[in-house]
Amino acid sequence: MIPRPSLVACAFAVFATQAFAFEISSPSVSDGKWDAKYLGDKAGCGGQSVSIALAWKDPPAGTKSYALTMFDTDANGGKGFWHWLAWDIPASAKGLREGAGAQAGKRMPKGSVLGKGGVGRAGYFGPCPPPGSGDHHYVFTLYALGEKTLRIPANPLPEMVSVAAKSSALGQATVTYTYRR
Repeated sequence: MIPRPSLVACAFAVFATQAFAFEISSPSVSDGKWDAKYLGDKAGCGGQSVSIALAWKDPPAGTKSYALTMFDTDANGGKGFWHWLAWDIPASAKGLREGAGAQAGKRMPKGSVLGKGGVGRAGYFGPCPPPGSGDHHYVFTLYALGEKTLRIPANPLPEMVSVAAKSSALGQATVTYTYRR
């Protein structure tokens, strides 16, 4: 007699397969190589803060919306810096096109919300590490949410967006790109 796998083992195998399938990537950058237009638009950064294009695939079943964060883990003496926050991105979205993170948010999918990052404005702010500070790691995290609207107060702090997204995520996909000046 051939033993049959238990229901728990089958459920775990399905969950594990799905958990590892959810992916995010960018056709705009490769590790360490960013076009100038994607860099920060503040004095000395040399860029225009045009957000990179992002693509994702295989979200968890039951995804109703997404939340996105971009965080520099090496900024501010290791305390980090929030570069981009967006939420209520519809589940039908399979990515964000280049420039979607513009301050007005007109290129974001309908219903999406852009939050204020470390520069105090809503929308994408590109990499701008201090010259000579070595590689900075820009972590893009996409949270697949089981609700259409992320439950956060008006004008939330970036940390609030991250915590709310993590706590209601069905899954998350992360990609990290580096940049140095």
